[in-house]
Amino acid sequence: MKKIFFFLLTLLLISCNKNNKNADNQTAKKIDLYLKNTLNNKYSEKEQSLYNDKATDLILKIENSVFKRNSLDLVIDNYFYLNQWNKYDKLSKELLNISRSAKDTVHLAKAMRYQGNYYYKEGILDSSFYFYNKSEFFYNKLRDYNSYSVVLLKKGIVQLELNDFFGADVSLTKAYNILKKTDDNQRIYAALNSLGTVSSELKEYDRAIANYKNALEIVSKAKLETTEHQSANCYNNIGLVYLELKNYKSAIFYFTKALSENNLKKENPLLYSSVIDNLAYSKLKNNDLKNINKLFFESLTIRDSLNYSSYKVLTYIHLSEYFFKINDIVNAKKYSLNAIETAKISNLPYYSIAALKQATLVDKENSAEYSEDYIRISDSLQLVERNSKDRFARLQLETDEIIKQKDDLVEQNRDILNYFMGTMAFVGILFFMRAQRARRRELVLTQSQQRANEELYKLIISQQNKLDEGKVFEKNRIAKELHDGVLGRMFGLRLNLDGLNKRTDEEAVEERLRYLEELKTIEQDLREISHELSREKFVLINNFVAIVNGLLEEQTKINSAKLTTLIGENIDWDLLSNTTKINLYRILQESLQNINKYANAKFIKVEFKKDKKGNLILNIVDDGEGYDVKKKSKGIGMKNMVDRTHESDGTIEIKSEKDKGTQVLVVVPLEHKTIKV
Repeated sequence: MKKIFFFLLTLLLISCNKNNKNADNQTAKKIDLYLKNTLNNKYSEKEQSLYNDKATDLILKIENSVFKRNSLDLVIDNYFYLNQWNKYDKLSKELLNISRSAKDTVHLAKAMRYQGNYYYKEGILDSSFYFYNKSEFFYNKLRDYNSYSVVLLKKGIVQLELNDFFGADVSLTKAYNILKKTDDNQRIYAALNSLGTVSSELKEYDRAIANYKNALEIVSKAKLETTEHQSANCYNNIGLVYLELKNYKSAIFYFTKALSENNLKKENPLLYSSVIDNLAYSKLKNNDLKNINKLFFESLTIRDSLNYSSYKVLTYIHLSEYFFKINDIVNAKKYSLNAIETAKISNLPYYSIAALKQATLVDKENSAEYSEDYIRISDSLQLVERNSKDRFARLQLETDEIIKQKDDLVEQNRDILNYFMGTMAFVGILFFMRAQRARRRELVLTQSQQRANEELYKLIISQQNKLDEGKVFEKNRIAKELHDGVLGRMFGLRLNLDGLNKRTDEEAVEERLRYLEELKTIEQDLREISHELSREKFVLINNFVAIVNGLLEEQTKINSAKLTTLIGENIDWDLLSNTTKINLYRILQESLQNINKYANAKFIKVEFKKDKKGNLILNIVDDGEGYDVKKKSKGIGMKNMVDRTHESDGTIEIKSEKDKGTQVLVVVPLEHKTIKV
């Protein structure tokens, strides 16, 4: 009964798991469909937003997983492009929480970056800096240098807007050094443009101009020009640098160049208003007052319509300076007061300082009051800026300490790894040295054996040379013996027999018999000389053959392959030089060694024979594994065989195929064309 119960329970659990898996698959398919519809341009922005909301609702209901975090990442990205910042903020915080819970560093870095984007959009720059700084740390840890450079760029822009110019310079320079190795030209342009602004604020004007011109080059080279008019923006920034340098003619030149771009006013009215305001102000400083009031008022009208308070403050200040220049004190006071009020309403302390400074110049009656406000706001601003920088410094320090701890840990791990690798390398070197020593001993032994064989064979050949010399000596000795002994004795016998032919007495008969015995003795001497000559020739002829047979006999002892040999009886070995004999012996020896090492042959054939042209042929055949003769051999054995053949004025042919055996065919000329049969 219990077994039945557990069996039914198991079936129920399997069924539930299967149903859950099917439900998960259906949910994933729905999410995928909604995300695709969000990106489909055939739908309106409202419909795209609705599909993204549906996808979000489903994603939030599923369990924390890689799929959930990836999907959440996609909907956050969609809300960014849909410009729905409240949802963007809410979901990026959700991604931050579940990534922390799952210890998912990749999505944690992304969530930090999204939070930085949100706070930057909201103008809460210290919070934006905080999250960008954290995201930077994680991307650096992940070695995701593409994302790392993007966060550095955004962090640098935040630092620039917070007047932390040195910090901005460091961040933007790091970002640029990574980005310039990529093809992300839009961000390279942004980094260079921001670096130009930082350089200008740091009074490094030459560097600022160089950065802006490099940005211009990127715009031109990569064809980045859009309705934002990047080129006009660069020209405007270069003009501002020259304005700061009081080089008003160059400033006017670049502002005019910016205005020469088509559709600038229509496509980027804010930039257009800045350019004409800057152009008018440069002309004011250059004492060229013609029609500049129209430019100021046109700029003010555009900025008022766009409701950009900070830009309006600047135009009010410039108008105040213009009217003060033409001694219209009433309007000068009026526009300086407009600047102060606009800055105050818009909570723009930096612009308030500039407006108050201008007011002290044009309104002498209230200059003390304006100066007091100027000092108060300036001191307050400096305090806030100092606190902000201190806070950023602390954040950076904390991050640096974390990085240092991580680096220390990495260093410790590296030291352990290096120690381990060093130990393994040391053991490996010892093993290698031991193997090399053993190999060297084996090589020395082989070489010594080879030298011994060489010396032995040289001794044999030397002995053969001595036999040749003995042969010549014996020939000369026998010739002398025949001439001085046998021929002399036969001549004496012939004369004596001639004398006995005239006599018939009994004594003459006895002398004839004695002389006949003498002839028999001479005949026996001749027979012995003949046998001695035949024996000497046999030894001389069979000396090389015996050495070859000794090698072949040794081969049968070390290799189980069937060995067939054929040595032609019609070969006069005396016709071969000793050098050729040595070379043929070594070629045969090397071939047999190769067969023993590599061939795994079952049959070996060795032939010494002559061909119809009177050449000596050495033919060595095996039925072993064979090899690719076109492939260059690493050893010197084959090379030595070829060299020895050429040394003997012969030819060598090596035929081999995989699994079809090998044939070595050597043909060398005999010194004489006539072969004794």
